[in-house]
Amino acid sequence: MAASEGVLLGMGNPLLDISAVVDDAFLSKYDIKLNNAILAEEKHLPMYDELASKSNVEYIAGGATQNSIRVAQWMLQTPGATSYMGCIGKDKFGEEMKKNAQAAGVTAHYYEDETAPTGTCAVCVVGGERSLIANLSAANCYKSEHLKRPENWALVEKAKYIYIAGFFLTVSPESIQLVAEHAAAHSKVFLMNLSAPFICEFFRDAQEKVLPYVDYIFGNETEAKIFAKVRGWETENIEEIALKISQLPLASGKQKRIAVITQGADPVVVAEDGKVKTFPVILLPKEKLVDTNGAGDAFVGGFLSQLVQGKSIEDCVKAGCYAANVIIQRSGCTYPEKPDFN
Repeated sequence: MAASEGVLLGMGNPLLDISAVVDDAFLSKYDIKLNNAILAEEKHLPMYDELASKSNVEYIAGGATQNSIRVAQWMLQTPGATSYMGCIGKDKFGEEMKKNAQAAGVTAHYYEDETAPTGTCAVCVVGGERSLIANLSAANCYKSEHLKRPENWALVEKAKYIYIAGFFLTVSPESIQLVAEHAAAHSKVFLMNLSAPFICEFFRDAQEKVLPYVDYIFGNETEAKIFAKVRGWETENIEEIALKISQLPLASGKQKRIAVITQGADPVVVAEDGKVKTFPVILLPKEKLVDTNGAGDAFVGGFLSQLVQGKSIEDCVKAGCYAANVIIQRSGCTYPEKPDFN
């Protein structure tokens, strides 16, 4: 079946990726680690200009949730099947973002902040691995008032699946709560992502409050281990952790939770109904790897593209692996004109 209009809604931090290949000296200069995602501090601010001055710099529309929604839209090939909300500034980068969403076929309702510039994310690439440093700026200004406006709430009403990355917990937990409760009351599917170690560690309370509403939780092995560690679970076994996450308490009206944990080149772990399954990923020769930026987001996007069509978990994981494999062979979260997935 073709996806219906507006079946999938995403909410998150729209950021413009400023991506460049750097070296180890650059990483240590700004005290950043590969395969991590953090929020920018004072010491990181000069880095954005330094990246922008590099000859190999690229500007790519990003932001975790927006990436996933764009990939799902690309996989579905039905214009307007997906929609997205987040906050941008009234500036050149914001205009870029609007054009990009439109070209991707995503119905984007951005809240435009008068004072803050559009958020950016520094993507520092070394040997194909990436480190992300987000300067949220306008993305941090999203307000639930925007969500409650009739023309925007209509997107929530229309959606049957709602996906929000954990990063949005630092911005508007009240917006997340509103849509989470709406999904529970109307038997809709609500999905989230652990997103980053710092979310699991320092935004645990906000995460804890929304988890009972979450039908599908995504994450990678690093995030899963931190999630377990802060809860004193005393295990680093990903299958065990996925199972425990799937069995955390549910809000009333929720049937079950499925936990989906990716592990880079290792198999995807899926915990459901007290059982764990693993699915191998498509391996890529190292020389074909461009960068891992957006790989996790793309996995979720591919997964969602099948889920909204009522496909099996196995098909969802296959599509996720396909999309991630495409994205890591390109710079940032970008893709060719048409998917080649069946």
